[in-house]
Amino acid sequence: MATGIRRTRNFKLKPIVSAITLAFGSAAYAEESVNLPRVEVQAQEEGAYKIDKSANRKFTADLIDMPKSVTVISEQVIQDSGSQTFSEALRMTPGITLGGGEGGIAIGDRPFIRGFDAFASIYVDGVRDIGSQTREIFAIEQMEILKGPSGAFDGRGSAGGSINLVTKQAREGDFLSGSVGFGTDSYRRATIDGNTMLGDNAAFRMVGMVHDADVAGRDEVEVKRWGMMPSLTLGLNSPTSATVSWYHLETDDTPDWGLPYIQDADGLPQGSPVGNEDKWYGVNGRDFMETESDIATLTISHDFNERVRLTNTTRYGLTTNEYFVQRPNVSSAQFASGLINRANTRDRGNRTETITNLTDLSLAFDTGFIKHTLNTGFEISREENRNRGFNGGGIIGGNLTSIDDPDNDVAYNPVLRDNFAGTEAETVNRSVYVFDTMELSEKWLLNAGIRYDDYQTEYDRSNSTTGAPIETLENDKDFFNYQLGLVYKIQPDLNVYAAYATSSSPVGLSLGDFEYAGGQLVSETEDLDPERSKTFEIGTKWNVMENLELTAAVFHTRKTNARVTTGNTISNAGEAEVNGFELSFAGQITDRWNVFGGYTYLDAKQTKEGTDPDLNQFGAAGTEGKQLPGVARQSASIWSTYRVLDDLTLGGGAFFMDKVYANPGNTGHIPSYVRWDAMAKYDINQNLDLQLNIQNLTDERYFSATYFRHYAVMAPGRSAFLTLNFNY
Repeated sequence: MATGIRRTRNFKLKPIVSAITLAFGSAAYAEESVNLPRVEVQAQEEGAYKIDKSANRKFTADLIDMPKSVTVISEQVIQDSGSQTFSEALRMTPGITLGGGEGGIAIGDRPFIRGFDAFASIYVDGVRDIGSQTREIFAIEQMEILKGPSGAFDGRGSAGGSINLVTKQAREGDFLSGSVGFGTDSYRRATIDGNTMLGDNAAFRMVGMVHDADVAGRDEVEVKRWGMMPSLTLGLNSPTSATVSWYHLETDDTPDWGLPYIQDADGLPQGSPVGNEDKWYGVNGRDFMETESDIATLTISHDFNERVRLTNTTRYGLTTNEYFVQRPNVSSAQFASGLINRANTRDRGNRTETITNLTDLSLAFDTGFIKHTLNTGFEISREENRNRGFNGGGIIGGNLTSIDDPDNDVAYNPVLRDNFAGTEAETVNRSVYVFDTMELSEKWLLNAGIRYDDYQTEYDRSNSTTGAPIETLENDKDFFNYQLGLVYKIQPDLNVYAAYATSSSPVGLSLGDFEYAGGQLVSETEDLDPERSKTFEIGTKWNVMENLELTAAVFHTRKTNARVTTGNTISNAGEAEVNGFELSFAGQITDRWNVFGGYTYLDAKQTKEGTDPDLNQFGAAGTEGKQLPGVARQSASIWSTYRVLDDLTLGGGAFFMDKVYANPGNTGHIPSYVRWDAMAKYDINQNLDLQLNIQNLTDERYFSATYFRHYAVMAPGRSAFLTLNFNY
């Protein structure tokens, strides 16, 4: 049997050199001015389900007083639910679905928020993390999900919202915690988290993880990964502090594209995916997916006084995502004959490099009777993506195999790396912004924000065999985005609000990782304006029972300038609309009873179409009024734990997802499902506990993600794991 060539990589983390000269003049403030709050995630109550403050400095008020829907998934929710990846943790909140990737859209984390793709709207500690990858949660303190267009906060993209991952940084105190777990399907996982003081004003922290497991209910599929994050903080108890950290994660997974849709002569998917729910249709020894992520960050902060703080963050990131994957196909005739076709493969060899510098100033001051809490800053980023893929790998002896019992151990031609990068993309973005929460009275708050972005992207396409250039394209745009909200405080812990916000999604915002729907920079899209989204939202936030937050919101989001095919070109002629409402809850009903979850309804549809007859294309003729692909109309989740005895906690959750269409024509879909989870935790003593998690308790066979007309990913079946947690 022929074997494929394994890749060798020798990427080294580049040093970061940042010289920052700061000059700040003095200013006079009224004596009664409010003190500037210091945002510190670790200040939250131990074991909290409800989080009161965002780690995002652009949030110039506590979460209850921000006129925007924000869901924060705390570390305790993540730990209790047994979530171990970014995607697993996102199931805890409704209104988010997951999409797949292929060759034109890189495989990796691809959430949809309020109807729109957030692939390029994921952040780590407030800085965009553009590299395609499968993220872990071992170094995550909390996950903050902004819902609705968030261009003022985030810059480009964020048509439906964004996600910010807050990492574990060195802080004051000495502690050591971690876990060791074993379970079904060869599950093994260990984590470590240690923080130690280095004198009175410095601390060092090391977080680490190793994970190895098969995927429950899927033959031949396994995941392997390890990661670490050291950090050092200086000046803990002084006006000037500095934190330097390095995040490293490596994964080596068996890529699994689940089951295919039936493809007939017209190329449209028919109904839901077909095939054997347990079987993997790839090739052993050939198919692979390996990612590596390195993020180095230096943050320097100086408090001039209690009301003025200056912060500078410099970030260097390098992410690689390499895969060679079997894409199973099946036609009606092949399916009737019990066969599936493995003629097509997809590959990618992405290397994404980013460097970002973000400087912001936080102020608290009065102007007459109005109290201001303000944050302003500027950001400069440069991002490069190179795709040097693979070829070969064809199956020797024929591509057809049994759909019920595929042969995974077959001979294949070698997998070879392309000689040259097929595509290279570079984006430079410069932006300035200002946010202000104005306390007009004890009852009224006004929140306003504006951001300007100067966006420049260049895309080079070459022959991957000869390196000969094919074309060079550019898109240079600048745009403003806004956030405006008015809050009325009925009581100190109860308010209502109304808000307006916008976003702008220029061509190429995913740096070459999103080649469909006009998202890639090609000759037809080179001169197109950004897609524009705006939302109107009315909501309420209420803290009850001392530590339980209830929220509700009704919203209308409209996208204009949407890219669709008209005639022989792509134009900004499309429109889409999302109307919906959501309810959420997080916190304690009693001191023994924790709850987290909510419900979301989304009426997401295309309201103006193009002329392309292909119903698999966004904006195709005949798609007006159709549900947007990748979006569930209804979704709900609830997670709850109850301490039945002083040493025993029981918990569980239910997660519902409505039907999700795979393509704009709504001819293919993945069915709705309900999944149940359970957990039990026994406290051995104050330092040790045993936690049992059973995920997908009823062994529901459902799909966790879909990709256009081609395939849908099978979610894991029932699994159980027992974890020994320690905390000193």
